[in-house]
Amino acid sequence: MGKKRVMVPAADVDLSAVKYQNEAIQAPHLTGLTFKLFVKLLETPLVGPLIISHLKKENKMIELLQNTVIPEAPMYRPEYPPQESETGVVVVDEDGKPEDRVELAMKCLPPYNAASSWNEDLASSFRYWKIRDYAHAYRSKFVTPSMVAEQIIPVIEEFNKKDPPMPLLISFDAEEVRKQAAASTKRFEEGSPISILDGIFIAIKDDIDLYPHPSKGATTWMHEVRPVKEDAISVSRLRSCGVIFVGKANMHEFGMGTTGNNPNYGTTRNPHAVDRYTGGSSSGPAAIVASGLCSAALGTDGGGSIRIPSSLCGVVGLKTTFGRTNITGSLYDFGTVEVTGPIASSVEDVMLVYAAILGSKPAERTSLNPSPPCLPNLASRDGADALGSLRLGKYTAWFNDVQSTDVSDTCEDMLNLLSRTHGCEMVEIVIPELQEMRTAHLVSIGSEFINLLSPDIEDGKGVRLNYDSRTSVGLFRSFGASDYIAAQCLRRRLMHHHMEIFKKVDVIVTPTTGMTAPKIRSSALSYGETDLQTTGYLMRFIIAANLLGFPAISIPVGYDKQGLPIGLQLIGRPWGEATLLRLASAVEELYAKPKKRPASFYDVLKTK
Repeated sequence: MGKKRVMVPAADVDLSAVKYQNEAIQAPHLTGLTFKLFVKLLETPLVGPLIISHLKKENKMIELLQNTVIPEAPMYRPEYPPQESETGVVVVDEDGKPEDRVELAMKCLPPYNAASSWNEDLASSFRYWKIRDYAHAYRSKFVTPSMVAEQIIPVIEEFNKKDPPMPLLISFDAEEVRKQAAASTKRFEEGSPISILDGIFIAIKDDIDLYPHPSKGATTWMHEVRPVKEDAISVSRLRSCGVIFVGKANMHEFGMGTTGNNPNYGTTRNPHAVDRYTGGSSSGPAAIVASGLCSAALGTDGGGSIRIPSSLCGVVGLKTTFGRTNITGSLYDFGTVEVTGPIASSVEDVMLVYAAILGSKPAERTSLNPSPPCLPNLASRDGADALGSLRLGKYTAWFNDVQSTDVSDTCEDMLNLLSRTHGCEMVEIVIPELQEMRTAHLVSIGSEFINLLSPDIEDGKGVRLNYDSRTSVGLFRSFGASDYIAAQCLRRRLMHHHMEIFKKVDVIVTPTTGMTAPKIRSSALSYGETDLQTTGYLMRFIIAANLLGFPAISIPVGYDKQGLPIGLQLIGRPWGEATLLRLASAVEELYAKPKKRPASFYDVLKTK
């Protein structure tokens, strides 16, 4: 056995000696029958372990996990030091009624100008209708929720019938939608809407429970072994606000992919270009918002699954601090990297939905000691002062490690604009051990995935998974207890590095993804594909927020030369959602160019 590498303690790492290494993933790109054959070999008793061992060695995973001495003790879930209070914020009662929190969030928004919203021609200068636009339309009796439902239902049905199928929703019941819309319409007729979210159409990702719909996790069988008996906590909070649920949104099977490819039900297409992926795994939620059919959607994010599709589809996606939202009622509600969060077309709509769903599990309030949830007071002038004092950390070598300079240049332009307009200070930072972070995250999320599925795999259901999920299973089952512990030791080191960075800056800024929406290969539609180079680009900037539990948000800031959306990511301190929402709102306001109307867009509010 060779000599082991010994890491110095995290506190003694010399940042001046850290050299950025471009990520290079060593793995074949396979689709179609070749991919099918590869998976068969992977599942062969003697050959499979050799293939997995070779891939792990080529990507330095064995060196990092087994041939390295890590001096830190393991950290099995995020642990944070006490955080300073945010400025210019309103504290929210997480034990109160969701509708009261939403009402408070409304008071934090700038005044609503109905005239400017309704006198503009949506076609001449494209923008999305906001939740407050719907609320105004309902209260002014321009339209009713039932009228909007009749605009949405035929479009959902049309997507299911396309050839090849490209469904936005996996589970959909038109009569159930009509029933919810009729109840909301009646409340408006009686002058008693529950909240600003009453009559707002929202889609729920297929790994979050929405009774009476099954939660399949986009598989063909999960609902057979895990029946849904009630709403997830986040869903019940939205339901109490009068939300209309359109159904269960499509996703990458079990969330174990970054493209949204789904041979089981059909692959959701990017509304900006139907030959492109949406990104994953919250593919349906991002696409249904980007297409104008829903004001918002709920997704889950264990490895960028909210932020990646939000970036690729040109919408806003918020990943909260680990433990900020109660994820009881989602498939991975026992995990340490995944959260539930909102996707919407604007920051203010993300903020309204976030206000409804926030609130930690009682046990996590004890173990994580969260700061009280806050919202930025965007209606107050104090916000400008809070923006001007922000320090934004940028690791330039990492920031620029993208497939196309369109991505980094567009994000850089926005940061320069932020500095010029609001006085935000740009600070150059260094983030050490990025490869260690990717490896630690992969082992952590992979081990949690196997923990969920092992009984069903042993029961014979593994062969009913997609080929890319089966590839993941092969890799994840190869991780042993020592690998898992090593990954958690790395997690503690990486938390130290990042908390040191957050002593110097308030927010870390990156592109959300290292590329824009990748093309869908026709050979990938039937059997899926494995393309870890693309996965590397899509996940390049996302991992810290999951492994270390930080809040992060993706905001659209422009388009590449092909007209595909580009997102800017803001990563905040633990419990720092209010700061991110304030900064994201400023970014949104500074983006002065007209948004591009997606090729696949439906104006469901103007029904005449």
